[in-house]
Amino acid sequence: MLLDVRDLVAFADYFVIATGTNPRHLRALVETLERELRGDGVHGRHREGTEDSGWVLMDYDSVIVHVFSPELRQHYALEELWQAARQVVRIQ
Repeated sequence: MLLDVRDLVAFADYFVIATGTNPRHLRALVETLERELRGDGVHGRHREGTEDSGWVLMDYDSVIVHVFSPELRQHYALEELWQAARQVVRIQ
């Protein structure tokens, strides 16, 4: 899911919210994203969490990426928390 949060917060323009089915899947998603963006000259400012914890946050200045396990995505319900944001893309 891609949320446009420009009208809601000053620290980012977009949130990406993704789900990995297990720690190995989360690791693959995070590593692929980092590798692809690095190849395009884009480097993250900050990264928090681990794949084994079920939540990895990746800060790319104007884009914040959240990669969750299914359980933690449901628990934190960022889509509900940021429901005022414009939904740009949703892929299921």
